[in-house]
Parts: sequence; C-alpha cells; structure tokens
Amino acid sequence: MQQFDTTIIANGAATAEAWRSRDLAVLWHPCTQMREHPDVLPLLPIERGEREWLHGFDGRRYLDAVSSWWTCIHGHAEPRIAEAIATQARTLEHVILAGCTHEPAVTLAEKLLAIAPRQAGRAALSKVFYADNGSAGVEVALKMAFHWFRNAGEARRTKFVALENSYHGETLGALAVGDIPLYRRVYAPLLAEALFAPSPDAFQAAADESAEQRAHRAADALAALLAEHGDTVCALILEPLVQCAGGMRMHHPAYLRRVRELCDAHGVFLIADEIAVGFGRTGTMFACEQAGIAPDLLCLSKGLTGGSLPLAAVLTSQRIFDGFLDDSRERAFLHSHSYTGNPLGCAAALASLAIFERDDVIARNRVTASKMAGRAAAFRSHPNVVDVRQTGMIVAIEMAAGSGEDGTAVEIAGNRGLRAYREAIARGVLLRPLGDVLYWFPPYCIGDDALDLLADTTRHAIDAAFGGRSCA
Repeated sequence: MQQFDTTIIANGAATAEAWRSRDLAVLWHPCTQMREHPDVLPLLPIERGEREWLHGFDGRRYLDAVSSWWTCIHGHAEPRIAEAIATQARTLEHVILAGCTHEPAVTLAEKLLAIAPRQAGRAALSKVFYADNGSAGVEVALKMAFHWFRNAGEARRTKFVALENSYHGETLGALAVGDIPLYRRVYAPLLAEALFAPSPDAFQAAADESAEQRAHRAADALAALLAEHGDTVCALILEPLVQCAGGMRMHHPAYLRRVRELCDAHGVFLIADEIAVGFGRTGTMFACEQAGIAPDLLCLSKGLTGGSLPLAAVLTSQRIFDGFLDDSRERAFLHSHSYTGNPLGCAAALASLAIFERDDVIARNRVTASKMAGRAAAFRSHPNVVDVRQTGMIVAIEMAAGSGEDGTAVEIAGNRGLRAYREAIARGVLLRPLGDVLYWFPPYCIGDDALDLLADTTRHAIDAAFGGRSCA
C-alpha cells in the first residue's frame, strides 16, 4: 500500500467531497450506472495530471494504468503538447474546413500518410478525412465504403462484416458492427444488420491448437461466410491484433494476412480500426505493420493527440477518393463535423508525432514491454488466473470466470470486477477491469517503480476479487 501524508489527505478530503457533491448534482457520467455513485463505485475528483500519475483533490496520487481510456500515450500534461496547443491557440483556434484549409491540417495529413502501413504491390493510402472522435471516424469509414459501391453502380453491396466480440464505438453505425451485447442489445431495433465472423481470439484455441492455427481456422470460417455473402458486402471492419473493449483478446498476425487476401478476392474493402491499438501500443507504430498488410481505410483516434484533445482521422486510398469525384453533389461525400480538422487538435497531434521521433518512442516501448512481461509472468501460476497475454504495451490477466455481466467484457462488471477496482483505487492505481480481465495499458513514460506498484496492486486486486481482504 502506498503511503500518503495523512495531514494533506485530511485537509483535502473535504475539498474532494465537495467536488463529488457538485459533480453528482449536474453530471451524467459515461459507461456508468449512475445509481452506483457515490456509494458503490467511488468517484475520484482529479485536480491535475503528471506523466503516469493523476493527482486527486484529496492529496493522493493514482497511477493511471489505463492511460485514461487508452488516450494519454505520452503521459498527462506533456509539456511539448501543451506548448503546441498554446502556440496554435494564439494564431488560429478554428476555421471551417469546408472551403478553407490551414497549415496544421495539411501538415498532419502529410505526416500521417507518410507513416501509414504499407503493403508491397498495393498503392499507398493517399487521402485523410478528419472527424471528432473514434466512433465518428468509424462512421466515416462505414459510410465511405457503402457510398463508394453505390457510386460504382453496385447497389447490392450494403452489408458489413465484423468479428464476434468486436467493439467499434457507441454511435449507431459503430454499434451495428460491434458485438458486445450489453452495449448494443437495447439499441438493436435501430441498428443496420451486419454479418459476424468468428473471432480469431487465441484464448479460444483448442488445447492442441496454436494461436496461428486458431487464426487460420477463424479465417477459414470467414472465407466460407464471404463465399456465401461476398457479393453483398461492401467492407469488413476489424481491430488488428487486439480486440480491446472485448476483453483485450489477442490474435496472431496471420489472420490479418488472410483477411487481406479474402477481401481482395471478393472485392471487399478492409477497414482497420486502429483507434486503440495505433501509435505504438502494439510494438509497431500501427498493428497492421506486424502482418505486412495495408487496409483500404484506416481509422485513428485516441492516442492521435496524445490524449490532449478529441480528434480522429480516416486514411483512405486514391481509388476510394476518386469514386466520389463527379459533377453531382449527391455523389460527393457530404459527411461533416463542425470541428473537422480543428487546428488545436491537429497541432497537438503534430507535437505527439514529433515526440515519437525525438524520443525514439517505439524502441523505448519495446524495453518497457519487456519489463511488463517480466512482472506479468508471476501471474501465470496464480490459482485464480487462467491466462496472461501480451501484445506490446498491453498486458491482460484473465481471472477465472464469474465477474462478467452476460459473460461479456464490460468495464467494472459484476462483484469481482467491482471489488478489484475498489482494491486498486485504495492502493493508488486506476484499473478498470473488463469483466474478468485486469489489464495494463499504461502511458509510455511509466517508470520502474510505477510498474512495481502496478504488479503488486494487481495481485491484491485479484485476491480481493475472489473474496480476499479489501482495503476499500
């Protein structure tokens, strides 16, 4: 357990409680059953952030082990990003991107296209369409794919293929290609019908089956689905290497190679949702690189601005772009957001990309990932752990089943997840279990002492989840 100055905590407790009271009087929190506040689910009033730490009004600090919903890749209050935003704000805070342009939007698009995944024999991605957040980016990609085929005279191609256990956001189009029941079930009457292929999740491999073999078996099932429905499908969407919100389930890169081949064989666009896994999280700048493939549409957000401002980008091919060029405005892509290409967000993203270059972040992450692997290895022998898996700077520790709601990986679901969450908070670590999965998704700047705290706290959180003593 971390030690804190009790005087500071006592003096700050009243301030923290005041913020809780004011919050609950006016705010409706995301991904939350509000009845659980304030008694069941503790609300943390946060005053400021610094690197991998969040500092509460109560005088305590909390390790942000989830990078604040996977966004703050360089840590909180990164001074280079903050300075870039401030500088840009003194020049141009916003301008409509329909009919206007500006330097940060152009430069960011150029840099994103320069680092986008490439594939031998395939034209590089060449155009960028901006949106406001990850879900909005997915909507852009889905609409682009559908509309392209309509423009091409293939009106029968109206279906999307997604993977079982997938998650792509909360807007209606994104929910339609997601497969987590608790998120989508109530909205089902509003959703377009998608086709779902088996997940290549290595955790679901048979006892005598490798992760690669499991990937090929899932790809064989996808091949059968496309053989039956391929002429009505406009695009397939997937999360490369890691199904994050689905419980940090991971798969072998061989699956991505097969998917690329199958999409090409059936004339289907491939949408890679790298909103969570892009920008160095999996060990390469983009997860698709590990399979040597490039998608037709690439969705980016979350870490794009280093967690500082909302921004999304959809990268696509010249072929798709050209399919909208026409004298008719109905054949144009008229999708729009008021803050499309916001200069402040673009400036933050440019600063984040500069940090990758100056700090050699990808190489540093590989060292940190190795340290994470060493600390996670001890959990393989834990009696209440059934799997430990890792892709880059994502570690997932799967507890024995029982805490999930409907068996799905919903955040802080069930009594076990809640007990684990409360125990971690009491020890100064912000973890948000996904059903039976405790996962590490820390800022890239995390230090050795913080990793030690994370590992020790995870052990106590598992014990608490299974009825051990809780400090909460």
